[in-house]
Amino acid sequence: MGLESPDDAGVYRLDHQTALIQTVDFFPPLVDDPYTFGQIAAANALSDVYAMGGKPLTAMNIVCFPTRTLDLEVLEAILAGGAEVVTSSGAVLLGGHTIEDEEPKYGLAVTGIAHPDCIVTNRGARPGEALVLTKPLGTGVLVTALKGEMITEEEARPAIEYMTRTNRAASETMQKIGVSAATDITGFGLLGHALEMSAGSGWALEIDSSRVPWLPLAREMARMGLVPAGTYTNQNQLSDRIEFADRVTTEEKDLLYDPQTSGGLLISVDPGRKDRLLSELADQGEPAWEIGRVTEAAGPGIVVL
Repeated sequence: MGLESPDDAGVYRLDHQTALIQTVDFFPPLVDDPYTFGQIAAANALSDVYAMGGKPLTAMNIVCFPTRTLDLEVLEAILAGGAEVVTSSGAVLLGGHTIEDEEPKYGLAVTGIAHPDCIVTNRGARPGEALVLTKPLGTGVLVTALKGEMITEEEARPAIEYMTRTNRAASETMQKIGVSAATDITGFGLLGHALEMSAGSGWALEIDSSRVPWLPLAREMARMGLVPAGTYTNQNQLSDRIEFADRVTTEEKDLLYDPQTSGGLLISVDPGRKDRLLSELADQGEPAWEIGRVTEAAGPGIVVL
C-alpha cells in the first residue's frame, strides 16, 4: 500500500506473517512548553501506525532547530517529551537527524508491524455500519485561540491532554473486536478523512452533527472566528462533495473542517459489534462516540445532519 491510495501509512509485506507499516510526520510547535510539544508531535506521528492496526516498533527523530537563537535545553525538553511517548507505546527510539533551521520543528519517522491479513485500511466500510469517533474535535481552533491569547493554557488543557494521548488503546481494541475500516483524524479534519473513507469504500457517509463531540470552548472560539487557515483550505477542497442540513451551524461546519493534531480514530464497525467496541473502550477510560453511519448511496460523499 502506497501512493495509489490515501491510506494513513505505507505498508510493505515482508513475508506471509509480517508487514511493515511506515509513516513520517513533523511540524512547528503548537504550545509554548517544549516537553509538551514533543509529546504531541510524537503521539501524532505514532497515530498513523495505530490507525492501520499496527504495533509501533521503531522511531527516529526528525528535528529542525535554531541553535543560534534558542537554548539547547529547549531541544532537550522536546526530545525528552517525544521519547516519553515513544517508550510508552512500546517502541524503541533509534536516533534521528537534526538540521539547523530558523523555526523549531519536530516529529518522527515511525516503523510498525502487523500481520498482512490484519491491516486496517480506510477502504473497507460497508453500508449499515456505525461510525465511531474516539476523540472530540476542536484542537485546531483551540490552538489558534491559545496562540492569539484568547484562552489560557489552563483553558486549553483538555485539548492538550487529548493531543498528548496516543491512539494505542483504541487501536488495540478495534483489532480485538474486528472492524471494517479506520482512519485517524488529522490535518484534513473529520470531513476530509471521512471523505477518504467514503471514496475508498465506495459508499457515502452520514454524520449526525448533534452527536459529534466538541472540546470545551471549541464552539465558542469558532463562533468568534478563531479558526486556522487550514479550515478554509479544507472547506475549499471538500465542499462540493459534502451536503449540510439547514440545522448545522457555521461554527459546527468550521469544526468539522478543522484540521486536528493527534486526533482520534474514525472507525467503521458492524452494528452487531458496535456496543462491544464502545463498552470496551469505556472500560479502559477511553471515551468514544457513535456519530453516524455508512449509507447505501454510492460514494464519495458525506451528508451532515
